[in-house]
Amino acid sequence: MSELAVQLFESGAFGEAIWATVYMTVLSTAIAYLFGLPLGTLLYATDRGGVMQCLWLNRVAGTLVNLVRSIPFIVVMFAFLPLARAIVGTSVGNRAMVVLLVVAATPYVARMTESSLKEVDAGVIEAAKAMGASPFRIVVKVILPEAKPSLIVGAVISTVTVIGYTAMSATIGGTGLGQIAQIFGYTRNKQDIVWLSVLFLVIVVQVFQETGMLVARLTDKRLSAGRKNKKTEKIPQNGN
Repeated sequence: MSELAVQLFESGAFGEAIWATVYMTVLSTAIAYLFGLPLGTLLYATDRGGVMQCLWLNRVAGTLVNLVRSIPFIVVMFAFLPLARAIVGTSVGNRAMVVLLVVAATPYVARMTESSLKEVDAGVIEAAKAMGASPFRIVVKVILPEAKPSLIVGAVISTVTVIGYTAMSATIGGTGLGQIAQIFGYTRNKQDIVWLSVLFLVIVVQVFQETGMLVARLTDKRLSAGRKNKKTEKIPQNGN
């Protein structure tokens, strides 16, 4: 390990970089879901055959989502810097980076949400309609709860994607593991620092991945029902 890498460890630079990466990831993903979850639900509900079918609205919303999604993140960063400056008062640093991450992640979250909602069994929706439930109530009380495990898996995938975006934070003066890898590793030809940054990024991704998948399994009613059935099968019948 190089002397510079040791200095970065001793000064706590790696710890601060990990915290900055986690901070930007969690905050930007959470805000992206505030916008992306309703937008994805709108895309699903207004699609052909949806509970609130409105094709013109679906096309307008879908076009906007596809437009932003088609732009590479590095281009999004430079294109939306004025927006970041207008919202947080600066176009550099982690605060500006959070705004840019939200812009890039929101359409991605919307499509992930739409995909998750499409996995809900049509029979459940038809049953709710037969009971006279309104379209809004069907979405809120039936579709979203039924899609919860898939939505959580989608959130994990979205979070991991955002972690990858944070690696570009150094481009606008932000911090994080991407900055460590670029400023102290690549520009100074210190490959050990680059690979240490990669290692810590992998660890962060695995923590988010495993935690999210555990929550998804715990909230999956099908798995819970399967576990209950297995327990029931083990209970002796007729005193045997």
